[in-house]
Amino acid sequence: MTYFTYDEPVFRPPAEANSAIIQATLGCSWNRCAFCEMYTTKKFKVRKFEELKPEIETLANIYRGVKKIFLADGNAFVLSTKNLIPILEEINLQFGRIQRISSYALPKDILAKTEVELRELQSLGLKLLYIGIETGDDELLKLINKGETYNSIVDGILKVHEAGIETSIMIINGLGGKKYSDQHAINSAKIINQLNPKYLSTLTLSLPYGLNHFQNRFNGEFIPLSIVEFFEELRTFISQTNLSKVIYRSNHVSNNLILAGTLSKDKDVIIQQIDDAIKVTPRGIYPSSPLIL
Repeated sequence: MTYFTYDEPVFRPPAEANSAIIQATLGCSWNRCAFCEMYTTKKFKVRKFEELKPEIETLANIYRGVKKIFLADGNAFVLSTKNLIPILEEINLQFGRIQRISSYALPKDILAKTEVELRELQSLGLKLLYIGIETGDDELLKLINKGETYNSIVDGILKVHEAGIETSIMIINGLGGKKYSDQHAINSAKIINQLNPKYLSTLTLSLPYGLNHFQNRFNGEFIPLSIVEFFEELRTFISQTNLSKVIYRSNHVSNNLILAGTLSKDKDVIIQQIDDAIKVTPRGIYPSSPLIL
């Protein structure tokens, strides 16, 4: 049996906690976002299939009966269809029947592939893409150096939906600070309404290297939100959504308020939970642990 160790750090979405993780790439191909420190210690690298093949076999022997596979690192979907196909085929060969294969992706990764290629990847088990669009506001997308626009995000995600691949979309609460809070919330709801993804998550802006570090990377004026202001922005965002059967979660380690439901069915309940949190949280503080209501 071939043994291996992961190239740390390794990140995966909360929903992939029980998945087998295959590092098809190392790092992130973009790696320039102002808010993200996940892969700053890594240089982006595409791993060769010959290197991955024995790892897939080893993982299949270790994780017998696993139902989900997650392709890491930051956006493994940047791989060309030519490079993805043998990886997916080997996963199917070694693991047998699985529910889905998933990966992080950027909208530009999707737009680089044809509709035929996307459908072929879907037929090989790639059923879900996690896409951190972060915001639906074009001005804020520039300020955080996301490398995407409102239109590129919509075009990419609707294209992959048409191919039968579902998406889990992430928005970052507090991303624009006080100055951009309203437009961030309103335009993020606008784009989500247009996309109506299978899954929607809100994360909270984290500053692991401190406020000054982020302000130096942010291409504008950034004034951080208090925890109540985070909640107020989140309330505006949720209240502006008009969705159908979208599974919503606010359960990331960054979140100060744990929320879950289906939009729009549970919209009023979620808004009430946010209102309750606003009432009991003193203004100007930053709780160190999540509030569970």
